[in-house]
Amino acid sequence: MKNLSFLALIILGASVSAQPDKLLSKSSELAESIEASVIEWRHHFHQNPELSNREFKTAEKIAEHLKSLGLEVQTGVAKTGVVAILKGGKPGPVVGLRADIDALPVTERAPIKWASKATSTYNNIETGVMHACGHDTHISILMAVAEVLSKMKAELKGTVKFIFQPAEEGAPPGEEGGAKLMIKEGVMKNPDIDVMFGLHINAGTNVGEITYKPGGTMAAADRFVMKIKGKQSHGSTPWTSIDPIMTASMIIQGLQTIISRQTELTKEAAVISVGLIRGGVRNNIIPEEVEMIGTIRTLDPDMQDIIHEKIRLVAKTMAASQGATVDVDIQRFVPVTYNNPELTARAVQWLENAAGADHVTLRKAMTGAEDFSFYANEVPSVFFFVGGCPIGQDATKAAPHHTPDFFVHDDSMMTGIKALLNCTLGYMYEK
Repeated sequence: MKNLSFLALIILGASVSAQPDKLLSKSSELAESIEASVIEWRHHFHQNPELSNREFKTAEKIAEHLKSLGLEVQTGVAKTGVVAILKGGKPGPVVGLRADIDALPVTERAPIKWASKATSTYNNIETGVMHACGHDTHISILMAVAEVLSKMKAELKGTVKFIFQPAEEGAPPGEEGGAKLMIKEGVMKNPDIDVMFGLHINAGTNVGEITYKPGGTMAAADRFVMKIKGKQSHGSTPWTSIDPIMTASMIIQGLQTIISRQTELTKEAAVISVGLIRGGVRNNIIPEEVEMIGTIRTLDPDMQDIIHEKIRLVAKTMAASQGATVDVDIQRFVPVTYNNPELTARAVQWLENAAGADHVTLRKAMTGAEDFSFYANEVPSVFFFVGGCPIGQDATKAAPHHTPDFFVHDDSMMTGIKALLNCTLGYMYEK
């Protein structure tokens, strides 16, 4: 009798351990069965891009699909966001999955039939609108994951919250938006999310590849504005002026020495870039004031604080040396995107199940920023990258994100779908 009981326990254990494998296989088959629909969705979103906090039609199509799956759907979250809840048939954790949905003020040049022809106004400038960072693929991937998991509802151990987030690229001036506003409006609550997973398409990696990094994986992004005040004078007599343009040039040089000479770059990378200088109205007038705006990228919070202090010190010292004054305003926009090391170690196994162990590799940190970081500050999270460069092409020569020639292949999306499915089911059944 004891032997029979022991044998039953072995059989039960084998059955339990086999169950996730069966579910993963089923989810993979279901994903492949809707690939044509996923590509159709992607082309639709790509041809109909909308800027941050203006994703009205995009949100409408997403909500329509999620409602057709029988999910609990909430619209108008953080202005144009969509949130859907899928409650599984068994008790378990709440897994959050996020896709960003906004496009960029970029005029497309990619030679594809479904290129964007959309136009809009951004910062009072007429511009084309394009999914130049691949958010159209992110939307379509998460819509597919929602459809697959809805067909497996009875077998899910827990709940999935699908978050379609607007304004990842930044809300328009004077508006709130993005992940920070979604959290402010309660997206992490009711039900409370236990972990979050997110992905980003990457034009610089080939289709079928997944890359990741534990810890700080994308940089904090801060914005600085400097107003340098001097003394206006005729351009022919600069000695009667206090030249804010010359002072600005000295500050720019000084800012770069903060990185090259005063920052421990073997610890983490850091970048300071000036993106705008504005001052003067005529060729022969030295102006009274110059405005300078730029970005700061850091991967370590302590380094971030030190660099902020040094920016203020350099600006004020350089200005004082010329007899000018400077006001320095530094705004913290997006924190470091931090992958929980323990959860990342577990997620690597799930990602390898999705793409194959040879196609999942460790990457270096990026100085680009992502507002997924706000979710990662709330709960353990993992954010990874999915290759989008067509196989056979040199990924190192791919057009960068945020450019008119940016392109990622439709074949990239299945890897992303399976990756999110594996992370969701893996977490549910390992709890």
